[in-house]
Amino acid sequence: MATPHPFGLLARNGAAAFTVAALLAAAVLVPVCNLALPADSPLYVPTWVVSLVGKYLCFALLALSVDLIWGFCGILSLGHGAFFALGGYAIGMHLMREIGTRGVYGNPVLPDFMVFLNWSELPWYWHGFDWFAFALLMVVLVPGLLAFVFGWLTFRSRVTGVYLSIISQALTFALMLAFFRNDMGFGGNNGLTDFKDVLGFDLQADTTRAALFALSACSLAVAYVCCRLIIASRLGKVLVAVRDAESRVRFLGYRVEYYKLFVFVFSAMLAGIAGAILVNYLKTWFTGAIPELWLFALGGLFIAVTLLLPQGIVGLLGPLRRPRVERAEPGRIAGETPR
Repeated sequence: MATPHPFGLLARNGAAAFTVAALLAAAVLVPVCNLALPADSPLYVPTWVVSLVGKYLCFALLALSVDLIWGFCGILSLGHGAFFALGGYAIGMHLMREIGTRGVYGNPVLPDFMVFLNWSELPWYWHGFDWFAFALLMVVLVPGLLAFVFGWLTFRSRVTGVYLSIISQALTFALMLAFFRNDMGFGGNNGLTDFKDVLGFDLQADTTRAALFALSACSLAVAYVCCRLIIASRLGKVLVAVRDAESRVRFLGYRVEYYKLFVFVFSAMLAGIAGAILVNYLKTWFTGAIPELWLFALGGLFIAVTLLLPQGIVGLLGPLRRPRVERAEPGRIAGETPR
């Protein structure tokens, strides 16, 4: 079985083609309806809606990464919040370096929280983040490296099931405690705040938010196609077999830990990208003026996804395309007309 081509995969799968087309169309039409149409137009999309839906797309990308390893490989990871946060911190550190003298204390090198905490020099791990390309590299490299080390130790030790879930949750909690310490140099419990611009574009401008929405939609579309390609390939067949009967796959001679390690690292990179895009969204009118309603809306979204989309984005429409198999009665072949 050859590795499927992206266009061939979309041509054979109408649901996948529709999903990608809808995301790409939204990436174009929503910014146009926000920037090109007057506010009194029935097709006008407010800026706060653009930012809100853009955040939802980032969370959808995170859900896609979790669904890939859980739904198709049986790895229930409770640590993807750590990879999500690391991607956000990577791009957030670049945005903090971009502030420069426009900060409250006007220090050209140190962020405001470091000046407030009497730091005398920039920590070594902050160097390089003044370059956008370096920050982009760290968005995927840092979560991927952590996932590789974590996966290498756990999968080679054959840690599975609830034990793996507990260890991954402990990893997230340990990172949270470390990042919340002021002497770690990541802003403590206040985090990284007061971002000004990205690549010279004001983050509060309508055009920037529209561009971020387009980036979110396109990133989700590309990630969706990549996940589809993985599932449709030989690798995907092995992953499903590992999910259903790992011991049998191992008995057949497959190095199961390598397959699980690859998909785990890839999933962590997707989570890091989602966090990196999300950190660029500032508070909108909806989230700032009515924070309780925003929390209820976000919680309702999670409940709806859990109840209505149990297989996630990747496997959502799969059961609708499978042929129905008639259940045979005892003593009769399926499809045979009863006498």
